[in-house]
Amino acid sequence: MQIVYQKYTFHLTAIDELYLPYYKGSTFRGGFGNAFKKITCVLRTRECGDCPLRRTCTYIYVFETMPSDDLAILNMHKYEKVPTPFVIEPPETDRKTFNPEDNFTFNLILIGKAIDYFPYFLLTFDHLGKIGIGKGRGKYKILKVESNGITVYEDEIFIKTEPSVIDLSKGYENSISTVTLKIVTPLRIKFERRLVDDLEFHVLIRNLLRRLTLLGYFHCNESPDFNAKQLIELAQNVRKTDSSLKWLDWERYSTRQQERMKLGGVVGKVKYEGDIGPFLPYLKAGEILHAGKNTTFGLGRYEISYISPQNLISSK
Repeated sequence: MQIVYQKYTFHLTAIDELYLPYYKGSTFRGGFGNAFKKITCVLRTRECGDCPLRRTCTYIYVFETMPSDDLAILNMHKYEKVPTPFVIEPPETDRKTFNPEDNFTFNLILIGKAIDYFPYFLLTFDHLGKIGIGKGRGKYKILKVESNGITVYEDEIFIKTEPSVIDLSKGYENSISTVTLKIVTPLRIKFERRLVDDLEFHVLIRNLLRRLTLLGYFHCNESPDFNAKQLIELAQNVRKTDSSLKWLDWERYSTRQQERMKLGGVVGKVKYEGDIGPFLPYLKAGEILHAGKNTTFGLGRYEISYISPQNLISSK
């Protein structure tokens, strides 16, 4: 199975003084959602639930991708939504105040068919900069956008480049026996209907297999060519040998639901030992596409390093 994706880095400069929270994913994702709907919605007087254009709507596809009624893959007929085809990685800084002419960046990852909608994302982030974000609605300007080291947007000129491909069918290194995950942004994974704070390896693999399968199926027209049940059984033999994971709580206000929402998750490092090789393609894919819930806010980002014969290798 192959998953096509493209990662864009937006280079911004502050026009006004910007006040952003500690975790900036909520500001960028929340502001983007409202602006994206205004730009793409055709029938603005209709609610999404009873809109006759639901099946062809850009907003619905990007934000509320719907499974078909007869879908049986991974029991998706039991669920209303599937993973959305984008991830926003907010600025990696603890700074909360940006002065005029201060520069900063954030990343946008588009998956599969969503890559074709990049002009909508670009237009929306440009519009968001003009109306302002954060406390006080500070404005910003897009200086340029890069992808794979190539400038794809600058001075209102956009060029299209080839996306990247994650090939989950590629082989793996049999000799991998140890892997360490550094979880950078809160990882929210549910197992047996509860959020976990003690991340066993098989729980992580279950989540990755499900997320990658659904992203591939719905957004890349790809069906899984791996045996998920067999992989999960193998994952149960991999041991967690060291962990400094801790729970990090943060919350955001949802204008759509009119309430504050807690989006806490685990952060820190966790080390696993066992037959890691079969899982390396999926771990590497999750490193790019994130894992767990609320990935559109940038949650579930991690970095991996692993032992291969004689060297400690980082995938970065």
